[in-house]
Amino acid sequence: MDLDRLITGIRDGDRRALARAITLVESGRADHRAQATRLLDAVTDPERQAIRIGLSGTPGVGKSTFTEAFGLMLTGQGLRVAVLAVDPSSARSGGSILGDKTRMEQLSRDPNAFIRPSPSQTELGGVARRTREVIALAEAAGFDVVIVETVGVGQSETLVAQMTDIFTLLLAPGGGDELQGVKRGIMEIADLILVNKADGEMKAQAGRTCADYAGALRLFRKRPGDPEDFPKALTVSAVTGDGIATAWDEMRALVAHRRASGQFDQTRARQNRHWFDDAVRHGILRHLGSDPETRARMEKLGAAVAAGDAAPSAAADRMLALLFGGDRPD
Repeated sequence: MDLDRLITGIRDGDRRALARAITLVESGRADHRAQATRLLDAVTDPERQAIRIGLSGTPGVGKSTFTEAFGLMLTGQGLRVAVLAVDPSSARSGGSILGDKTRMEQLSRDPNAFIRPSPSQTELGGVARRTREVIALAEAAGFDVVIVETVGVGQSETLVAQMTDIFTLLLAPGGGDELQGVKRGIMEIADLILVNKADGEMKAQAGRTCADYAGALRLFRKRPGDPEDFPKALTVSAVTGDGIATAWDEMRALVAHRRASGQFDQTRARQNRHWFDDAVRHGILRHLGSDPETRARMEKLGAAVAAGDAAPSAAADRMLALLFGGDRPD
């Protein structure tokens, strides 16, 4: 692979170059990882900062429909939009459907949009392992807005908030039972709750559901540094487009407030540190799987644990002693 040409293509905003670069960073091959590291170091530019939006919601709520309508509105304003749609992978086969380009047919044909479906590869929270790196590539390619559309609501959706600027939760009308089912932790990290399908016969019900969520949000402690009226709940319709422009205005207002207060830069710094820590952890795990001697020792200790001959914690302690030294018993 001609890395220099790829770097130039990314800086020039070439979508094909971006697609090839994403394929490179998602690869697990050791030689590809080395190239990906060089690529990311070369294209990273602090001056190119997109608005990163995390989008989650219960299955069937219309995330892809909303994303397409939202993306088309943004490109209509002259903005460049990248959609990173994380599809669920099979825990058994590892395969994914990756059908987001089919579901977002109009947006996929827009020259100012880029849609990249990625398999979650059984990652918790529906966030692909390399999502942070893909976000960095999209920013380096000059995209103004990066939308991370995740698998669905789960306890580890906080991972999305650790790599985006705005976390948006999309929900459907009729929130009585659903309000009970949505995890408190998810609502606590949401900057905006958007009640979708607020059109036709569902419009009035969507309004009532929105009021329910707004009331629930008032019970949570206000986040330090954010405006008094955030987080908030709004109604939208991905079919008619009603409320989508208002939602975008609210997102921009929140980002502007956080930039002015310095909170935006502080959050980005924390996210980068978390990215570093996570990369180190995954590097250690890769070493465990790639080094033959280490893998053999892991298998031996694992077999002893399975047979009941060793406690899991004691076996783990011995494994850590092998890796990092120390005076733990062997």
